[in-house]
Formats: sequence, C-alpha cells, structure tokens
Amino acid sequence: MRKLLCILALLAGAAHAQDAYVIGVSAAMTGPVAPNYAPVVEAMKAYLEHVDGRGGINGRKVRMVVLDDQAQPSRAATNAKQLLDQEKVPMLLNVSLSSTYAPMIAESKRTGVPLYFAGAVCPKETYPPADPLQFCSTAFGANLDSQAALAFVKAQAKDPVRIAFQAMAIPIARAEIDYAEGLSKTLGMTVVEKQISPPPAPDYTPFATKLVEAKPNWVWSWSPWVAQVRTFESMRRLGWNGKYLTWAHLNAEEELARIKDGDFYVVGTNAFLEDNLPVHAEIRAVAARAKLDYPVSYLTEGFVAGLVVEQALRNTPWPPTPQKVLAAMNNLKVDMKGLRGGPLEWTKDNHFRTKQYYRVWRWDRAGNRIVRAQDWQAIEVKR
Repeated sequence: MRKLLCILALLAGAAHAQDAYVIGVSAAMTGPVAPNYAPVVEAMKAYLEHVDGRGGINGRKVRMVVLDDQAQPSRAATNAKQLLDQEKVPMLLNVSLSSTYAPMIAESKRTGVPLYFAGAVCPKETYPPADPLQFCSTAFGANLDSQAALAFVKAQAKDPVRIAFQAMAIPIARAEIDYAEGLSKTLGMTVVEKQISPPPAPDYTPFATKLVEAKPNWVWSWSPWVAQVRTFESMRRLGWNGKYLTWAHLNAEEELARIKDGDFYVVGTNAFLEDNLPVHAEIRAVAARAKLDYPVSYLTEGFVAGLVVEQALRNTPWPPTPQKVLAAMNNLKVDMKGLRGGPLEWTKDNHFRTKQYYRVWRWDRAGNRIVRAQDWQAIEVKR
C-alpha cells in the first residue's frame, strides 16, 4: 500500500509539473557582473509568481528554472543543454554577458527552441530581418543606443565636439563602441581617444588617464555599469571636467543620486521610479511581497521581461511546444504600462521592437534631484 501511495504521489507530481508553463533561464546570478543581471531574474520571477497568484496564465502556473552561468560561456552552454534536453523548456532565456551568447544560440538552433534575451543586451540578429529564433526586450540595443546618444550630444554641444569612447572588452560592447566611433565622424565630431578595459578591470585609472590626456569635452561609454562609472569617477579624480554620457543600467537612478554630478548623463529606455506611475506602485507591491533585497529602481527590466513572458504564453495554445511559443512571439504586442515610451511589438521579421524610445537624465545640483535632460525621443526600427 505504501509503495502504491508513493507511485501515485510521483505521478501526481509529474502531472502537476506538466500542467505548468515551464521556461528556462541561464543567468549571471553570481560573479562580478551579477548586480546587472540577478535583479532582472528575481524581478521577473516575482512578477510571474504575482501572475500565478491572480489565477495564472490560461488557468495554469508558470515555473521558472533558473541556472547560474556566472557570465561564463562554458557554464551557459551546460545550462542550455540541461534546460533543453532535460527540462524540455519551450522557451529559453539568456540574462548574462554577451560572451555567453554563442553557445546558447547554438543550442537554440539545435533544438528549434526560441531564445529570448531578457536583461541581456539585444544582439543585432534580433533586428529586422530577424534571426528566426532570437528575440529581445532588453532596454538597450546595439547601434540604436549610439544613434540616440550621439544625437543627444550633437544637440547639447555648444562647442565643437571632441569625443572619446570607453567600453569593456566583451564582444557586443566592443562592437558597439567601434560603431559609435564611425558614426561620430559622420556627425562632424572629432574622435580623440578610445579605451577598452578588461571585464572587469581591478583599476580603471590607467584607462581614465589615457582618456583625460586626449582632452575630450564629451565621453560616450556603453558597457556594464562597473566599467562605465568607475572610468568616469577615475577621470574626475584626475581633474577632468567634461561631460560624460553613458547607458542607464538598472542602478542608474540610484547612482545618479549618489554621484551628484551635473555633467554625468545617462540615456535609457525605461522610465525612472521618480515618475510614480501606477505600474511603479505595482512593482513596489510585488517586490515587498517577494521580499526582494534589491532597490525597487533595479527591478523595471525584470518586470518588463515578466510582462513579455506573460503575454507570449497567454497567446500560446495548450500544451505549449517550441513551435507554438515561437508563433506567439512572432506576433506579439505588449502594453508596457508607461515603463517605456510605447508598447513593445514583435513581428515575424522584427524581434527587437518596431519603435525604440529614449530618455536622458542627469543630476540637477540646484534642485538636488534627478531631472530629464531629454524626454522620450523615438527611433523607428527598420531594415
């Protein structure tokens, strides 16, 4: 009798697992760059648990299987194989450095399972004409970010622009800063220096010194936050007084208030918590219920990913298969509830979004607060 009960319990457990939507995540949950990625995963998980508490998706719960890759390609490869071959997930997510992309893309192609970059920088293969299996909702995206950043610099600059560039030595960041260097020349800017630091560097002073010696009046930096901000702070310690523009990562709102430098600008596509939108109240409530340790301002990207996963799975007929999930993702429109300048839309040929909206913020010394240096500006995402 006891043996029979054990068998029945196992069968019931298996049935319960099969009755849930299961998604697989490989993420940099620990290691030097974890502060940029772990909050995304935790916020997404908290949001999907919030959805489960409201009745789930099409009456079923969502189960996230999260494996830590520590931003190491070999671990990402192992994680992807486990998620695809053992967990049989119909949707694979990457939330890690671009150095982990290649092995996960290879596994996605091997199995035909869509690969969704959520919190990880959007590869150009998600732009139109998109790779059939790669999708991305992350705020930042290659090339478009530099287009928005340099357009802002050109509009703000009162003197001829002497621009320098900074990036971390990881594939996508390096490619982006090379692209920005070429683009700046077409905009009439003079490029004076470019520094690439290792991931991460123990000391950014040598790189900052080279930048300062070139005497730029603007710097554009596009990398994980640690490289962006430590290069800037090192330049300030060396006496440089120019303007520094960088990407608004998860911690940008909090960091602007810490640094309190009126010439330190961040450009991004997620609304700051200072807007106090109804969705921000929801984020605060979800974070409190889940007892998340991260500042609420770190959680927007994960909340966006949760909204996207929720809508994609709602549009996926039961039982989910990679083919059904892929069909849903190829025709998706998600209301961002004000977290961005407009909805996120994916089509069969565009797995990034049809429009990308940018804002720029800085610290206002006089008002002792964060202010917008530029409100939403849209860039059409075309072939």
